Amino acid sequence: MKFQWSLIAGLIFALLIALFAVINVDPVEVNFGFDVASIPLILIIVGCALIGGVIVGSFGILRQYKLQKQIKVLTAELAKLQDVNNSLETLNINNETPTADSTPQL
Repeated sequence: MKFQWSLIAGLIFALLIALFAVINVDPVEVNFGFDVASIPLILIIVGCALIGGVIVGSFGILRQYKLQKQIKVLTAELAKLQDVNNSLETLNINNETPTADSTPQL
């Protein structure tokens, strides 16, 4: 459900950006440091939105990769600890078998 609300909010935000970009179609001068170019403002707005989306998406992918790596390490550690636990339980069961010499003293 959270993903659906995030998707709806993202679509509304994209619609607002598109509407804002369509309203602002006048050409503006952009100084690149080495050259000055006259570019329609709509291209600058949409380009900046796309670059921002790529940056946010890259951070999301990096975070997902780190989490998957951590899950893999923790899963291996859990399996190792479960093996140790199973062997200790087996050892404990074998040591608890009653023998003739182990009668409780009162």
